[in-house]
Amino acid sequence: IRDSVGDERCDLLVVGAGYSGLWTALLAKERDPARDVVLIEAKEVGWAASGRNGGFCAASLTHGRANGLSRWPDEYATLEKLGLANLDAIEEAVQRHGIDCDFERTGEIDIATQPHQVAELREAADEAARLGLGRPEFLDRDALRAHVDSPTFLAGLWDREGVAMLNPARLAWGLRRACVDAGVRLYEHTPAQALTSDTDTVRVRTPFGRIRARHVALGTNAFPSLVRRTRPYLVPVYDYALMTEPLTAEQLDAIGWQGRQGLSDSNNHFHYFRITTDNRILWGGHDVVYHFGNRIHPDYDQRPDTFRTLARTFFRCFPQLEGLSFSHRWGGVIDTCSRFSPFFGTAHGGRVAYAAGYTGLGVGATRFGADVMLDLLAGERTERTELEMVRSKPLPFPPEPVRWAGIGVTQWSLTRADARAGHRNLWLRTLDRVGLGFDS
Repeated sequence: IRDSVGDERCDLLVVGAGYSGLWTALLAKERDPARDVVLIEAKEVGWAASGRNGGFCAASLTHGRANGLSRWPDEYATLEKLGLANLDAIEEAVQRHGIDCDFERTGEIDIATQPHQVAELREAADEAARLGLGRPEFLDRDALRAHVDSPTFLAGLWDREGVAMLNPARLAWGLRRACVDAGVRLYEHTPAQALTSDTDTVRVRTPFGRIRARHVALGTNAFPSLVRRTRPYLVPVYDYALMTEPLTAEQLDAIGWQGRQGLSDSNNHFHYFRITTDNRILWGGHDVVYHFGNRIHPDYDQRPDTFRTLARTFFRCFPQLEGLSFSHRWGGVIDTCSRFSPFFGTAHGGRVAYAAGYTGLGVGATRFGADVMLDLLAGERTERTELEMVRSKPLPFPPEPVRWAGIGVTQWSLTRADARAGHRNLWLRTLDRVGLGFDS
């Protein structure tokens, strides 16, 4: 770990020390231990989305099976195989590096809370079985409530192997230690301000000096990219969560949550929730907030109206926990793109690579994205780089004020669809047809 002023040189410069940058730096050293790798971070390792997320580490690279099948049907089986291998590799790395992050491969249950969603989950289970894409288990009302008891639960779809639960900040801190142990030179509190290049060098300016590198990998995600042409593909949206006090044994018995699976409901404005190792419930989601002009600001991390809404919906789900207090509340920014899943590319003659647009599923998929960036920088043709998902880009979001107005209309339409048994109005159906979406 370095803290100094002056110019630096390296083989690979990684910008951003969230999961994306941490995995890229670590995998770069594993591929070539002699490679000189520098990792810079504007604040501290894992301070943004990597340290604030819900702790769902999913195998999915495509924001779920339905989205993947609709966009890349011919290669979806490969994407699912690569996603599961990536999750296995994360589990192996956690064990090999001794990262104490409460990793539990308990799976996730998607939950129907409205009658029309029951049929959708059953159809999803049938489709997965027909295509040979895993074996998610359909749970009827009684079977689901035997796992977790809520009067709002009507059915569930349990992906047993494709999702792990973990402590997100501890994963980031563990990857930080693994990077330093591998010889990565880490500079925190060192924001990247500009990127330029000449015939054989890429230069990144910081407040403390310039860094000259043969290659640069960008892991800035929701924050403005140093490759300006990629900015129209992303919008930063804010997501929020509450954490309860630890449940007593009696409270745990009242909800019967024994399997420790991650849970999420099937609404457009959905909730995700999980139980931690010290028996707190993390309850997040519902609101997705965009600020005009792609604005990001620390003031947006707290939103009392959303926290009140989350508390109301929590006790609607678990009325048997009435009176339980919340000990923590927080928010953070997510990088979302119109296809809900990451996109990739290079710039400056192939010497700069980027990956972004994880849309809330970056806990697992960023490791895959790190491998893609390293493949692209090496100029290698691999199974990853040959994917249409990797070679294509999402549709860009329109400029302001159309962007802000369109997101607002979309949010209103999604709320209306939740209230009307999932019926999607003309606006949403049009977005579906052109492949332009908005999600968290």
